[in-house]
Amino acid sequence: MTLAARSQQAALRGLALLVGLLGYGMSMAIMVRAGLGLDPWDVFHQGLARHTGMSLGAATAVAGVAVLLAWIPLRNRPGVGTVANVVVIAVTVDVGLAILPVPEALPVQVGWMIGAVVLNAMSTVLYVGAGLGPGPRDGLMTGLVVRTGWSVRLVRTAIESTVLAAGWMLGGTVGVGTVIYAFGIGPLVQLFIRLTPARVLAVSGWADVHDPRRTTAAEYGTMGECLKTTQPTV
Repeated sequence: MTLAARSQQAALRGLALLVGLLGYGMSMAIMVRAGLGLDPWDVFHQGLARHTGMSLGAATAVAGVAVLLAWIPLRNRPGVGTVANVVVIAVTVDVGLAILPVPEALPVQVGWMIGAVVLNAMSTVLYVGAGLGPGPRDGLMTGLVVRTGWSVRLVRTAIESTVLAAGWMLGGTVGVGTVIYAFGIGPLVQLFIRLTPARVLAVSGWADVHDPRRTTAAEYGTMGECLKTTQPTV
């Protein structure tokens, strides 16, 4: 690969990372403003914020650093994207909350909630796909997928459900939107991965958890599973 090609690829990865993180942070703010319940991690973040006096963005950053400790047994390696995740999302969610209005009509609230979940899933695929290091929470997800051989759908749903329970006990806001997110985010992430061309996945941050040999037309009719690598990296 030529220097120009490498530079172009690096620029595209950086753009995917930035757009993904900004979209993720904004999706969090939209869910808060929709008022129909937060996503499981934000239920936890909100509960943490209520007990500490931190802003939602600050609580998100603190929780992100704590989750990084769970990477140790999974032998995940952080990257620039990991650090950017903690910083950019925390800032974006606080900025989003400062500028977004509070919708009053129920149809608008529902539309915001559904749009936020879809934006969240797309953003996850983007910034993990940048290959510059997943965020703490998605690094936990991809690490478990690689080590267990379970699908993204199963692992993501299991993580979100566990965090939801902890957040609820801390006093975080739970609503119908929380349920939609907890059981919809995994399949949506799986869907967007499946819709991504195999040649793109092969050079993306999803390469270790996606088997391109399974991405046939027949597989698209069911489910593109994420498989465990036979030789885990150190």
